[in-house]
Amino acid sequence: MSQSTLRIVILLSALFTGLVHLVLLSIQLGGPSPIFILNGLGYLGLLALFWFNPSFLGGRRTLLHYAFMAYTALTILLWIQGGTRDLTGYLAKADEVILFVALWAHLRAEKVAGLA
Repeated sequence: MSQSTLRIVILLSALFTGLVHLVLLSIQLGGPSPIFILNGLGYLGLLALFWFNPSFLGGRRTLLHYAFMAYTALTILLWIQGGTRDLTGYLAKADEVILFVALWAHLRAEKVAGLA
């Protein structure tokens, strides 16, 4: 898969999971949940850093990939520990697995291209 295709997969999957945590889960729970709101904002913040690559990141693109992957893995592990087992939960986790794999593949592609 090309780097541009991987970037689109990362964009769409991070947007999906960020909005699920930020909006949909709050609606399902009947009101705002600070944990889910913060989790959604975390995904959207990491996505913004990944997508716009601000100058203050400098040569830390590799670190950003690892941080984004760790954040995604932690979310999955916390869901395994005590998350709800419903359609929304399973869809969000499937999307997060896709996000993790796409981030890993993008990092590998950057290393091959000499960008990381």
